[in-house]
Amino acid sequence: MKAVVMAGGEGSRLRPLTCTRPKPLVPLCNKPVLEHTVELLKRHGVDKIMVTLHYLADEIVSYCGDGSSWGIPVSYSVEDEPLGTAGSIKLLESAFDEAFFIVSGDCLTDFDLTGALNFHHDKGAMATIVLARVENPLEFGVVITDDDQRIVEFVEKPSWGEVFSDTVNTGIYIVDPEVFDYIEEGTPCDFSKDLFPRLMEAGCPLYGYVASGYWSDIGSLQMYRQAHQDLFDGRVHASIPGKRLARDVWVGEGTEIHPSVLIRGPVVIGRNCRLKEGVEIGEMTAIGDNCL
Repeated sequence: MKAVVMAGGEGSRLRPLTCTRPKPLVPLCNKPVLEHTVELLKRHGVDKIMVTLHYLADEIVSYCGDGSSWGIPVSYSVEDEPLGTAGSIKLLESAFDEAFFIVSGDCLTDFDLTGALNFHHDKGAMATIVLARVENPLEFGVVITDDDQRIVEFVEKPSWGEVFSDTVNTGIYIVDPEVFDYIEEGTPCDFSKDLFPRLMEAGCPLYGYVASGYWSDIGSLQMYRQAHQDLFDGRVHASIPGKRLARDVWVGEGTEIHPSVLIRGPVVIGRNCRLKEGVEIGEMTAIGDNCL
């Protein structure tokens, strides 16, 4: 099973964190968002990943390498000019001969992707959009389905008067290679604004799978902080790096902690840190690598 991870966005809503690093490399409990995504894909049987890049592409390539440190091959497609979410996937058309995942590289989730894939095959879908139920859908694309979960309408970032559903597009898709026939080469094309309405108009089988579990698009600094808290609270099925010294304290390699240090977890401390005499660390704290 193959997957495409879309990691070309600028993450402008997370500035200044993303001024010098791409959003997929912004750390969540000392592990980049992109690495959390790779681990999820591996858990659901993905054995090859292709990453689409644009903004600060070299930073991502330098961090991920060929994927050998994760035990999964990783390759890259770099856009010279932004082609949109679907346009960037068109560049990879020759790599696919069966259904594959498309996942945003800047969200945190633990969705059951295997369940979504089974749904896709059971429905005979050409494309399946993984949906999430949210309390406030105004910042997302609302998706409306019929009783058979076939998609009948999209409303991109609706007003309250246009909200007829609490299910939103998570930016996670399963598509068959036939969708490439509906994307014009070299032309900007977006999944939700262009491609999916095009598939609906053509009568193609387009379905929505409502997933249970955790999902956050980390669309603001407040949501970035909340994602940390959710990881600490165990609301997300994801791993935190470091050795677990206590029930809720994780410490990286090479870190030295003075015996007098008081730590109130949950806390994650990076590698090669120095916590000296008299230090107190409060709960919900993430300390990066090489800190004094």
